[in-house]
Amino acid sequence: MNRRRRVNRGTPHHVDERWMASYMDMVTVLMCLFIVLFAMSTVDQEKYERLKESLATGFGDTPSELVDASAGMVVPEESAGETTELFSDLELARLEVQEMNALQQDLLGELDTLGLGDSVRFAMGEDGLTMRMVNSEAFFGPDSATLLDTAVQVLDRTAPVMAESGRHISVEGHTAAQPGDAPLLDWELSSERAVNVVRYLISNGGIAPTGIDGTGYAGYRPLMEGFSPEAMQANRRVDLVLHSDEPDSVRALIPRVLAEQGQ
Repeated sequence: MNRRRRVNRGTPHHVDERWMASYMDMVTVLMCLFIVLFAMSTVDQEKYERLKESLATGFGDTPSELVDASAGMVVPEESAGETTELFSDLELARLEVQEMNALQQDLLGELDTLGLGDSVRFAMGEDGLTMRMVNSEAFFGPDSATLLDTAVQVLDRTAPVMAESGRHISVEGHTAAQPGDAPLLDWELSSERAVNVVRYLISNGGIAPTGIDGTGYAGYRPLMEGFSPEAMQANRRVDLVLHSDEPDSVRALIPRVLAEQGQ
C-alpha cells in the first residue's frame, strides 16, 4: 500500500522579507545620528564664546576685549582665595624662601653698584629677610645717632626695593654691651638710631609710615657673646627686618627649608 508523505503546509516562509531587519537597523542608526547632530547644533553660543575668550586670554594668545578674564575662570572669583589650600605649608615655605632669596639679590645688586655690598649682612629666618648694617662706626658717629654718608647711601639704594616688596619693615637698633656701661644710655642710643633710620626711610625713601616701625634693644640681643673686638663689631648694628606675611604654620617651616638648601 503506497503512502504519500505528508507535506507540512504551515505558514509559508518568504525569504525575500529578510531585508526588513537590516532596514530597521539602518533607520535606528540614522535616527540616533540625527539626534546627536541636533544636540550639537544647539550649543550655548554665549558660553562657548566665554570659554574661547577665557582660554585665549589665559594662554596669552590674544587679549580679551569681550570678556573679563575673571568671568571666564574655571575657579569662581569668590573662591579664588581658597586656591592656597592646593599647596602644603612646606611648599608655601619653599616659595617664601625663594622670594626672599630674590629680594636679597635685588638689594645686594643695588649696593654692589656703589661698592657697598660688603657693608651689610643678610640673614633669613621665621620673621623674614634681615638686612644688617653692621659695624655701626661706618653708619653712625661714635656714641651718636646721626646718619653718616655711608648709611645714607645704603638707605637711598635699598629703599626703592624695600618699598616695592610691600613687606612690613622693622628697624631694630642694637648696641654692644661692655663692662661698666650705663644700660639706660644703651637703650636711648639704640632706640634713637632706629628712629633716625625710620625717619629717613619715610621722608626720603618712599616708605609708608604704616609700613615701618622702629625699636631699640640696647645690648640684650647680641649675635656673638663676649667682649672681643669681633663680637663688639657684630653686635653693634642696625637691623632692617623685611617681615614675611605668611601664616605662623608656614613661617615655622622656613628654618627647615633653609637647612635643606644649606643656607
